[in-house]
Order: sequence, then C-alpha cells, then structure tokens
Amino acid sequence: MQKIYHLPVLVLGAALLLSACQTTTTRTQTSARSSPSLESVFHPEKLTAMDAAVNQAVAEGKCPGAVLWLERNGVAYHHAYGKRALMPAEEPMTESTIFDVASLTKVIATTPAVMLLIERGQIKLDEPVQHYIPEFKGDGKETISIRQLLTHTSGLPPGIGRNPPWTGYETAIRMACAEKLLTPPGTAFRYSDINFFLLGEVVQRAGGRKLDEFVAREIYQPLKMADTGYLPAGSKRLRIAPTERMGEQILRGVVHDPTARAMGGVAGHAGLFTTAGDLARYARMLLNLGELDGVRVFKPETVKLMTRVQTPEKLPARRGLGWDMDSGYSRPRGKILPLGSYGHTGFTGAALWIDPFSKTFWIFLSNRVPRRSWVSISPTCQARCRPGPKPNPVAADVRRRKFSTALMCSPGKDSRR
Repeated sequence: MQKIYHLPVLVLGAALLLSACQTTTTRTQTSARSSPSLESVFHPEKLTAMDAAVNQAVAEGKCPGAVLWLERNGVAYHHAYGKRALMPAEEPMTESTIFDVASLTKVIATTPAVMLLIERGQIKLDEPVQHYIPEFKGDGKETISIRQLLTHTSGLPPGIGRNPPWTGYETAIRMACAEKLLTPPGTAFRYSDINFFLLGEVVQRAGGRKLDEFVAREIYQPLKMADTGYLPAGSKRLRIAPTERMGEQILRGVVHDPTARAMGGVAGHAGLFTTAGDLARYARMLLNLGELDGVRVFKPETVKLMTRVQTPEKLPARRGLGWDMDSGYSRPRGKILPLGSYGHTGFTGAALWIDPFSKTFWIFLSNRVPRRSWVSISPTCQARCRPGPKPNPVAADVRRRKFSTALMCSPGKDSRR
C-alpha cells in the first residue's frame, strides 16, 4: 500500500516551518571552533511558537509525543514533547528515545549502502537489476536499472500483497521478482516499497553481507550512531517508543510495517530504529559531503550524486537517489527550505529534511498510531502535495538568498541571515 505521511505533513509542514512547541530545551553548539549563540541563529519567538505547535498536536491526540531537532551551521535546538508511551503506564518522552522510523530506512540504510557499493565499483547505477538478481525477469523487468529502483521509476507496484498471509525474507523477494509492471520502466514515478527491498537484496548479493550487518559496520559504527540499527537489543527496549497495539501485543522494538515484520524485521524499505541525535550525526555527515569528525564515509562526489535530481525531465516528480526533492511527498519541505534541499518521511511519524545551501536540517520523530486503512487523509493536504516547479540551480540560489523568513532571522548585519 502506498504510504501517506499525515502527522509530519500537518505538524511539520505548517507548524515547524511556519510557527510550531513547550518542554525541556537543549541547546547545543556542535562546533568547538566557533560557537554562535542560539539567539544569533534562530528567532527565539519562532522557536517558542514551534514548541507551542508541537505541544498542541500532542494535546489534540495527533501523537503521544515527539522529538524535534533543528540545526543550522552546527547550532542545534532540540526538544522532547509529551509521552513516549501511554500504556500500560505513561512514560515521559526523552531526547534519547529510540523510534521506529519506517520509510526513513530507505535513505538511512538502503540508499547509503547502495551508494557505498557504487562508489567501490561493486554496483553500477545503470546496470539492470537482473545482473544482481538473475530471477528478477519477465514482463519487461529485465530492463529495470538500479537507478530506476532508487528513483521509484521502475514501474513496479507500491507493495506486495499480504493475503494470503506469508512469512519469510526469501518469500518476499520471490514475490517481488514475480510482480508485474504497472507502467514501463522510466515512464512514471510511483513510490514503491518493492523497489527498496529489492535494493536490500542487491546489497546482500553484491556486498556479501546482509543489509543490517553491512550498514552497522560501514555506516553506523564509523559515524558513532550507537542507537541506530535493525532488531534493537532487548536492553534498549525501555527507551523505544511503542507504535501500535495489535490485539494483546504492543509493538515496542518490533517493526510496525507489516511487510518488514513478515520479512523478519530486516528489509530495505522499513525496519530501522534510531534516535534524533543519531540522525543529526548522519545529516551533518551529508552536509559535510561525506565526512564527520575526521571520519570519511563517502567521497564528496557520491553525496552530490545521490542528492541531485535523478528522475527524467519529462516526469513532474523530482527525486534524488533514494531522496525526495520535489514530489507529492515533499510537503515537509514547506515554503522555507529551497528547491534543491532533500529529505524523506516515515509512516510512523518521522521526517528528515536537509538544506545544503544554508547548512540547515530538521528532524521530527513521533510515535503516532497510523491507520493503514486510510485511503484519503485530507483533500487540503493532497492539494498541497502537488509537485511544484522543476528545481534548478538559479532558483535554488534565489531561494537560498531568501532563506531568512519564518524560522530564520530577518536579514541584517548579524549572523542570523
């Protein structure tokens, strides 16, 4: 089922980028060399308004709680709001809470794994997927490339069926390989989980390790993302935000996505758990073009490749490799972050958006309880999700120069521009 991201759209798109929340405030300067004050980077009144909006969302029952992280040029503002859990007993939300981030898995696990293997020459971006998964064939699938999986232009359906019920990672891959195309490859954008659990399988076959093992060793350990990974250890359970109650079971440390759960918890499209602090380290690495704290994870050209438009010009949706840029899923970008910024959302109420021009990113993690039976969420939301104009360097530069409204301070002689 194609996923519609409700809470980040309503709370983040409108609240965080235009106004937004009240709780414990933590201020961090991540650069020891230069440490401008929080007030010199962000409007204090806008941050207060941001707190109020998220607290209002919690009070209205849109989610039990949330963690927000906003950072610009190494100056960070982060909060925890509401409750981590409501049952069987209430627990306060903390900034160290671990969240099931659903489809953020696509850009925090699968995409970087694929890009590392491309960088190392073990995967070729325009090679047919069948080269790595020989059984992926029939119905024209032989021409689908790795690039088309990453940009959701493969023509594959959004997901595989769950009726009759099935279990097993191998079963899911076999079913994915048997799927028929809805459109010819490269002719349409269609967000598809199938694309990404196929990419997870490509990582395993080309990289020689399962996806969870590969990203733990190659991405999370070098970046010191200690609370990020699949299948979180039982010792971390009390820090994990539950997502939903299913019968007598509360999903806590068990992936919410039913397909990823049936696959054993490790999949290319969902299954990752992480914290706002770990995601902040990942975002800083991307803003630093692949390096953080003296540790290089990617070459600069690899980061540039995955974060620029990769979809065909004839398509209205603009996507990078894995990353969203300007599509029907881009509303969390709001009216503030410029075209040329990139991000992604997750069904459980997670969002990350990064602006390389102003060295700004924001993270929003919540444990809303979605209803997978939703067909339409909001006509207004859907109307605002229509793709905008094609990004271009000139427009991006103009938007960058105007990045002074709302959250950022008005132009002036100080450093808050």
